[in-house]
Amino acid sequence: MRLGVNAALVHGRIVEGDVAVEGGLIDRVGLSPAGRTGLATPGFIDVQINGFDGVDFTTADAGDYARVAGRLAATGVTAFQPTLITLPVPDYFGALGRLRSTSIANARILGMHLEGPFLSPVRCGAHDPRNTLDPDPELTRRLLDAGPVTYMTIAPELPGALDLIELLVAAGVTVALGHTDADAATANAAFDRGARSVTHIFGAQRPWRHRDPGISGAALVRDDVFITAIVDGVHLAPEAVKLAANAAGERFVLITDAISAAGRPDGRYLLGDRTVILDHGACRLDNGTLAGSVLTMDQAVRNMIDLGFDPLRAVAAATSAPAELVRRPDLGSLEPGTAADVCVLDDSYHVIRTIVGGEESFAL
Repeated sequence: MRLGVNAALVHGRIVEGDVAVEGGLIDRVGLSPAGRTGLATPGFIDVQINGFDGVDFTTADAGDYARVAGRLAATGVTAFQPTLITLPVPDYFGALGRLRSTSIANARILGMHLEGPFLSPVRCGAHDPRNTLDPDPELTRRLLDAGPVTYMTIAPELPGALDLIELLVAAGVTVALGHTDADAATANAAFDRGARSVTHIFGAQRPWRHRDPGISGAALVRDDVFITAIVDGVHLAPEAVKLAANAAGERFVLITDAISAAGRPDGRYLLGDRTVILDHGACRLDNGTLAGSVLTMDQAVRNMIDLGFDPLRAVAAATSAPAELVRRPDLGSLEPGTAADVCVLDDSYHVIRTIVGGEESFAL
């Protein structure tokens, strides 16, 4: 099947011509004659999303996941990692069990991102500090057995955290550092033990200072650490986005951190067991603490472009960079032989078509 596009983004460059898919994979690119409209890019990947369209992944069932996948397709997302914040322990097992038995079309579920419970109570952000725990290897093994945990955010300064990082890495879990009061030395020790990323850079972590650069300072000068960022115009000032993206280069990853309020009008919504108020594009607890976002990935890409980044660089932050972060070489690329997960963009970088595994999941 030919997609009818006039160009494709392949390995960071524009290849003129159409794209063919076969058997759920990219078959050929640069075909003549070119299609009439659209730039084909790899499908967008969101490694941190808590919910969407009234659905919170803490309580989501198969029908909820299917509905979210359909809505995400309209934003160009072809793969996502449902995320759970810090919760009472039984809630993790319920959510993981439901995800384990879920199979959907329209998008790929990469596995669960556990953003907790092993987080700092003094840097918990919108999370309930009463639910934070010190690292517990036995609990961790039970969580891994309960469902498809592929990613975990932890605070490396907690007792036993460095050993837990090694346990998780050995189990194939991507480890991120976040919601942490760690200094740079502790952060570097965690990266040396296998932690691979920083969760929503600058947010809910020790702030950067010139004599105490904290986790952000440690991460931004390393070439083996990915930086994830919420580029919604609320969480980060433009200068902070530019600093992080320019320092991280190809390791800069866009996330939405979207909650159940995304795609909905202003009002009160749930984030795990927390009540969040959506008001004019910002999600906050009653005390004013930011609590996730209503960002979509296509808008995040356009926001980067509006900040002056090259469009191809912005697209890479939503495609090849997250794919590399979660070690999915079959995704985030239009190289022949990779998954036919495709987002087709118009000249203003709005989504006009989305394809997952060679099957159309959205079209205008």
